[in-house]
Amino acid sequence: MPIKNSFAEMQDEITGWRRHLHENPELGFDVHETAAFVAARLKEFGVDDITTGIGRTGVVATIKGRSDTKGRVVGLRADMDALPIHEITGLDYASKVEGKMHACGHDGHTAILLGAAKYLAQTRNFDGTAVLIFQPAEEGGGGGREMCEDGMMDRWNIQEVYGLHNAPEFDTGEFAIRPGALLASADEFEIVVTGQGGHAAAPHAAIDTTLVGAQIVVSLQSIVARTIDPLHRVVVTVGTFETDSEASNIIAHTVRMKGTVRTLEAANRAMAKERIRAIAEHTAAAFGATAEMVWEDGYPPTVNHEVETGYAAEAARAVAGTVIEDVDPIMPAEDFAYMLEERPGAYIFLGNGNSAQCHHPAYNFNDDAIPAGCSWFAELIERRMALD
Repeated sequence: MPIKNSFAEMQDEITGWRRHLHENPELGFDVHETAAFVAARLKEFGVDDITTGIGRTGVVATIKGRSDTKGRVVGLRADMDALPIHEITGLDYASKVEGKMHACGHDGHTAILLGAAKYLAQTRNFDGTAVLIFQPAEEGGGGGREMCEDGMMDRWNIQEVYGLHNAPEFDTGEFAIRPGALLASADEFEIVVTGQGGHAAAPHAAIDTTLVGAQIVVSLQSIVARTIDPLHRVVVTVGTFETDSEASNIIAHTVRMKGTVRTLEAANRAMAKERIRAIAEHTAAAFGATAEMVWEDGYPPTVNHEVETGYAAEAARAVAGTVIEDVDPIMPAEDFAYMLEERPGAYIFLGNGNSAQCHHPAYNFNDDAIPAGCSWFAELIERRMALD
């Protein structure tokens, strides 16, 4: 079955929702207006139940099919939050909020799930219950974790869960997926090097923490180059490097650096943590300095379940005709991972066409991808809970 006619007919309406959300971005858990907009649309559609405040500001709604002979419950998830980025698109519906924009397409994801909700509430051509999950704080806040910790999966008896994310790497409306790890974990570390500050003209009387810190930064790259199996993917990046000095003639007493580690396997995640600590401490010791590493666990890898990946691919093939089923994993992270740790399911990429990359100030979600995304959500529900 190709793209459902209903979504082609609804595209202008859904695009209007998407552009409204784009103009009015909100960050993290502070998505009160977005959540209110979502709840208002769901009420208009006549869904069976709407609950707000899950995971602080998340919205969960249910739509019952024509029958419920098997007690099946399938969840569909979209993220609602924006990013702290100044938009430079020049669009007539560009962000009205200075320093905030939907630079990752969550406005599109939310609009797509709303479109699917309207269709499902009208047709109810399935046997079971569809649970619609509108999540806050995907961009670093762990809103998916918060919704799970609020008991969402058990409260609504969700048995499978699915989500999508736009992907500028693929043609508009194209789908790509793989079983297993699709996106990476995202942990953070901070290293503080302490030496002996002094005058730049007398380095022998000091312990130069800038030199020590620079050696640590370079040595950290040996983790990927010389510790991890070269067939595995790991990223170690130092994103900030700060000294306690602002003058050119001062040797800093302390240096502070922060970074991120991205891995796809638990063993490599643990290994990277240990190697960063060891490299920092021993490199510093070799220069007579000390180093302290603080590690913060972030999102786990997003791991698709094999059987459910097959279901997701079948629905995508029905919508688009073809689907890339062995797409390479990528190293950004996604907190849909927490939902996949709680229940079997899958996450799929939806092509955004030739656009700026996500998190770029010129990025914009491609409204031409809306019918395919809506159709995939609806197709999943009608296939996984088919009427006899």
